Amino acid sequence: MVAYLFATMSVQMLNHFVVNKQHYGAVSFLRAEPVFPLGITAMLAQGIILVWLFPRVRGNGSSFVEGIRFSLLMGIFLGSYMVFAEPAKYVVPSTASWMAVESIAGFIQFGVFGILLGWIHFRF
Repeated sequence: MVAYLFATMSVQMLNHFVVNKQHYGAVSFLRAEPVFPLGITAMLAQGIILVWLFPRVRGNGSSFVEGIRFSLLMGIFLGSYMVFAEPAKYVVPSTASWMAVESIAGFIQFGVFGILLGWIHFRF
């Protein structure tokens, strides 16, 4: 759970407030000041589900590899909304730019989580 919170908060905060600040600043429907408790609640709900689900679906291979595989699959599942549905519903400055930024951030976020998850569950 802590690994998911760390991966999500560090990657997404850097993405939104440092690396792609202008990108998100150009989106008129975003709040100037996010409501952090709601974001943390979403992360907690997602993390609880992922932590509960991983031991039930991981394969027989290395826990390290299975952690990465699981996390990237869940990243595709959760990220598909941000990458495809959000620019379909909302007016964003550039659909291609939106999809690229969200895809890259999601890949990094779930890649970091996968590495941490695999490391936590690694068995010799």
